[in-house]
Amino acid sequence: MLERILQNHGFTLDNVAGQWLTRCNDTNIQMTMKNLPIILVLLFIAGCQSAYYGALEKVGIHKRDVLVSRVEKANDSQQEAKEQFQSALEKFQAAVQFDGGEIEEIYSNLQSEYDESKALADEIRQRVEDIESVSEALFNEWEEELQQYTSRSLRQKSASQLTQTKQQYRKLITAMKKAESSMTPVLNVFKDQVLYLKHNLNAKAIASLKQELAGVQSNVSRLMTQMNASITEADRFIKSMNDN
Repeated sequence: MLERILQNHGFTLDNVAGQWLTRCNDTNIQMTMKNLPIILVLLFIAGCQSAYYGALEKVGIHKRDVLVSRVEKANDSQQEAKEQFQSALEKFQAAVQFDGGEIEEIYSNLQSEYDESKALADEIRQRVEDIESVSEALFNEWEEELQQYTSRSLRQKSASQLTQTKQQYRKLITAMKKAESSMTPVLNVFKDQVLYLKHNLNAKAIASLKQELAGVQSNVSRLMTQMNASITEADRFIKSMNDN
C-alpha cells in the first residue's frame, strides 16, 4: 500500500526518505553513536524515525498509512512462514521414513528447511518491531492532536476512534506476538535434530528423529493455530483502518 501511494505521487521510498537514510547511515555518526550512552543512542534513533515519518508526510503519506503498510507486509510474511514451517514438517516426516539412500542429502534438505524457517521467523520479529514503532508514534501524535480541536464534539468523536483503534491494535499485536513466540520451540527442535544429524550421518541417527516426531507435529500444529489467529486479526485490523 505504501509503495503504491508513493508511486501515485511520482516518488519512491528511497527518494522520500533520502534525508533520513543519509542521516542515519553516515559513518561518522555511527562511530559517534558507539561512544554514546545508550539513552543518547535511543534519542538519536527516535530522531531518525521522526525525520523518516516527516519526509513521508511531506508527500501525503501519514503514520496511519505506514502502519497499515507494515501490517500488510507482516501478514504476507506470516502467510509465507506458515507454508514454510509446514514444508519443514513434511521434510522432517519424510526423513524419519528413511529406508536407504543418501543420508547426506537428507541432512542437507533438513538444514535448508531450518535455515529458511529461521530467516522467516527473524523477518516476522523485525516486522512486529516495525509495527510497534510506528503505532507508538501514531498514537502519541493522535493523543497530542486531540488537544488542538476547538469543537468539543469532534474531539470526543476522534478520541472515541482512537480508543477503538487502540483496542483493535492490542488484539492484533497480541496475536502476532503469540504466533512469533510459537515459532521458537519449533525452531529449537529443528535445530537440535539438524545438528545431531550433522554429527551422526547414519541410519541410527535417522531413527532417533522418530522419537521427536510427535513433539514436532504438536508444536507445528500449535504454531499453525496461532499463525491463523494472527493472520485473521491482521486482516481485520487492515479492513478497519481502511474503512475509517
